[in-house]
Amino acid sequence: MQKRWNGLWGSVCLGLMLSGCGGSGGMSGARPAEMNIALLGFNDFHGNLEAPGVAIRTTNAAGQSVAVPAGGAAYLAGAIAQRRSANQHMAVVTAGDMVGASPMVSSLFLDEPTVEALNLMGIDFSATGNHEYDQGSQELLRMQNGGCEKYTSKEPCQISKPFKGAQFPFLAANTLRADGSPLLRSSGVKFFEENGARIGVGFIGTTLKTTPRMVRQSGVQGLTFADEADTANALIPALRAQGADVIVVLIHEGGYATSGLQDASCAGLSGDILPILDKLSAEVDVVISGHTHQAYLCDYQRVNPAKPFLLTSAGRYGTLLTEVQLKVNTASRKVTAKSARQIIVQGEAITTGSTKVPLQTEFPVFAADSAVSQLVSTYRTAVAPLAAKISGVLDGSALRSANSAGESVLGRMVADSMLHATSDAASGGAQIALMNSGGVRADLVPESASGEVTYGQLYSVLPFGNNLVVMSYTGEQLQRLLELQFNSGTNTVTQPRILQISNGFSYEFDLNQPAGQRIANMRLNNDPIQASSTYRVAIQSYLSTGGDNFSTFTEGKDVIGGMIDLDAFVAYVRERSAQQPMALPTTPRIVRR
Repeated sequence: MQKRWNGLWGSVCLGLMLSGCGGSGGMSGARPAEMNIALLGFNDFHGNLEAPGVAIRTTNAAGQSVAVPAGGAAYLAGAIAQRRSANQHMAVVTAGDMVGASPMVSSLFLDEPTVEALNLMGIDFSATGNHEYDQGSQELLRMQNGGCEKYTSKEPCQISKPFKGAQFPFLAANTLRADGSPLLRSSGVKFFEENGARIGVGFIGTTLKTTPRMVRQSGVQGLTFADEADTANALIPALRAQGADVIVVLIHEGGYATSGLQDASCAGLSGDILPILDKLSAEVDVVISGHTHQAYLCDYQRVNPAKPFLLTSAGRYGTLLTEVQLKVNTASRKVTAKSARQIIVQGEAITTGSTKVPLQTEFPVFAADSAVSQLVSTYRTAVAPLAAKISGVLDGSALRSANSAGESVLGRMVADSMLHATSDAASGGAQIALMNSGGVRADLVPESASGEVTYGQLYSVLPFGNNLVVMSYTGEQLQRLLELQFNSGTNTVTQPRILQISNGFSYEFDLNQPAGQRIANMRLNNDPIQASSTYRVAIQSYLSTGGDNFSTFTEGKDVIGGMIDLDAFVAYVRERSAQQPMALPTTPRIVRR
C-alpha cells in the first residue's frame, strides 16, 4: 500500500512506524520531575554510503589537534544504535540533502539504497533539502511512497523490486502545490512516556525558500517555496494542540562559524540562516540546520537574547552526529536545560590522496551495523564493473580547490569538456562554456602512478546528469551574468560564486569596484568581447533556468540542447588521453585585481 504523509500528522504516535515511539520506562517508579530526551541529528548525507575519505579535525584531551577518520553508512548506523542504547528517550532526525549529488553507488540507483539505509537506521523525521528536488517532485514523492515509476533517465528498481520508499516521513512544510497544500508532510510529533509522565516533541521541516534557484525549473514546476520562519511559526499552535511540549525546527539552511567543534559560543556565526533565526518564534527550542556543510553548535541566545534556542549542524556526508540533550520539566512541560555535542562517526582508517589517517582510539570507534553493511555491499557489487572501467589517463590530480580568483583545475577541465562537446555547428556552435563550481562534486585523483582514472571517478565529479545547453548572449549580457557572481542573492562579495570558464575565454574582476562594474577586460581568443556582439555559450540545464541566482542565463536565445554533461566529460577525457596522459589545464583564465 502506498504511504501518504500529506498535511499535519495527527496526535497519534503510530508506534509501529516510529521505532521507540511512545516508549515507556514502565509504571514501577514514581512519576519523574524531569524527563531526559535526546535528539540525534545529521544533514547533507548526499548518499555517502561508503566512507567518504574525510577526516574531522578536532582537539584531544591533551589539547593537541588531531585528524579523526569519519563516515560510512554502516558506521553511522552503528553510532546511532549505540546512542539509542544509551538514551531511554531519543529521536533521530535529519536536516535535508540526504539524497542528490551522491556517489555512484547510490546515484546510479536513483538513491534508493540511501533511503533503504536510512530506513535501517530508524530515522524518525527528515526535512527535505534542495537536492531532494534534483530529479523533480514526482521522483521525490516516489522516494517517499515507493514504487517503480520512471521519472528520470535512470532506471528505478534495478535491485529492489519493488522499491518500498522511505519508512519515515519527509517534512517539507514550506513546499506548496499550486492549490496551497503541502507537497509532503509538514510536521509531526513523537511522544515519550516514563512512569506516567508524557512529553511530546514536535518537529517542523522546511527547505530553503531559494530552492527553485538551485534545481531544474521543470523539477519544481507548479510548486512554491514559502518563507521558512513564517511557515514554522504558523505551525506551532497546531503542534501544541496535538500535544507537542518541545518544538524542534529541521531546516535545510545554514551558516558558518569560527568556533571549535564542541564550542557552543556562536563565535563568528554568519550566513543566510541568521535572518530566519531572528524571525523564528521564541517558542522554538532547537533548530537543526544544514546546507552549508559546516559543523557548528550555537547557544543562540548569546547572539539574540530574545531567541533562546539551540542551533546545530553536523557538517556533511555522515561524518558527524549531533547529540542534543534536553531536560523537560514534566509538570510545566517546559525545557529547563539543553546542551549539544558533536559525535565523530569513526569506524575505519582512511587514505586521502597519499595521506593515511589512522584510527584515533581516544575517540569512540563505532562498530559497523551488519544490515547496513550488507546493503552497501549489495549495491557496491552491482556497480563495481562499470565503476572500475578505465576511462582515461591524467598527468596529475585534478582538484576542486580554488585559487584566489575562484578557479580550479578540475573546474576548467569540466568547462573545456562542455565546450568540446558543443563547439561544432550541429551541437550548438558554442564559443564559450561556463560551469557552476557547486556542480563539480569530487576531486579527480588517479588511483595509480600511471595516472589512470575510472568511470566511477568521473561519475563522482558530475553525478547530477544535467543536459548541456547552448544559447546566445550578447557581450552586455555576459557582463551582467558575470557580475551576478558577486551580487545576486546568496552570491556576494564575501562569498562569491565563481563560474568556471573554458579555454579561450578570459576576464578580470576587482571587488573594490562598485556593483555592476567589477568585471573588466573580457576576451575571447584574445579579442575583446563586444557589448553588442552575440556569442554562443554552453552551460548546463541547471544554469539555463537561472540556477545559483544567475537569473541572466534565462535571457538566452536560440537554444540547442545537448548530451548529458557526464557523457561529454567521459568522452573528452578518453579522447584527450588516447595517445598520452592528458595534460591538465593549470593556467589561470580569470585574473583578480
